[in-house]
Amino acid sequence: MHFALIDTVLEQETGRIVALKNVSLAEEYLGDHFPGFPVLPGVMMLEALVQAARRLLETKGGGDWVLGGVKAMRYGSFVRPGESLRVEVLLEPGQSQESAAFKGSASVVRGGQVAETAVSGRFTMRPINLG
Repeated sequence: MHFALIDTVLEQETGRIVALKNVSLAEEYLGDHFPGFPVLPGVMMLEALVQAARRLLETKGGGDWVLGGVKAMRYGSFVRPGESLRVEVLLEPGQSQESAAFKGSASVVRGGQVAETAVSGRFTMRPINLG
C-alpha cells in the first residue's frame, strides 16, 4: 500500500523543501491509532519527512531513493485530524552516489498557526539497488 503524505509543497530550493500534510479523519490508519483518540502515527510523520527528502533528490536525478537510517529522531506533539503537519527538510553537505544525509523537522499547524514540534531528527537516504 502506498501513502502519499505530502499534500502541498510550500517552498522548494536547492537543498531545502517545506511541505504540508493535512490530516483527515478519512485516513484509514487513524481508526486504529488510537481508538477514541486518533493521531497521526509517528512512523507516518517520519514517512512524510522521507517523501519530502525524496522530492529534493528527484531534482538531482539518479533514480529512486529509500530510507537508509535514522538518528536521534524525537517525537513531540500529537497531530490530530483537522490539523496539519508542516514538514521542513534540509539536505546536508556531502551527498554521494551511495547516500544523502538530511536534517528534518515537522510542526503541528493548528488554526493556521504553527504550534509545537511533532518530530525532528536526522536521517539518511540511499538509492535502491536492484542489481
